Amino acid sequence: MNTLQIIGIIITFLVGIEHIGIAFLEIFGNSQLQAKSFDMDIKFITQKPAKISMANQGIYNGLLGLLIILVWFIFPFNWLLVVWQLLLGFIVIAGIFGGFTATKKIFLVQMLPALIALICLSF
Repeated sequence: MNTLQIIGIIITFLVGIEHIGIAFLEIFGNSQLQAKSFDMDIKFITQKPAKISMANQGIYNGLLGLLIILVWFIFPFNWLLVVWQLLLGFIVIAGIFGGFTATKKIFLVQMLPALIALICLSF
């Protein structure tokens, strides 16, 4: 294990924790905070279908964050890196899509940390 991989491991754990935090915001956050965080109109976010959709998205983010952390305890190191690279790659792809379709903040908040971790783990 080299220094870049150690940095990648730390950032990967932070990405997992971040996704759990995003999940709590999407599932349990108040409408004003959700609207501000995701650059959405408050009138939209207070609608029942939007709240249900936001909570559903939160479940996915929470499970993804939990999975990122749990694989540390399940896989041997070489497999761990491969699984993390796959999961981080998924986050990068979703972050690119979300950055173009939802809000540009996703590029910085979700995609960039996952991309940095992915790069560090790959060396």
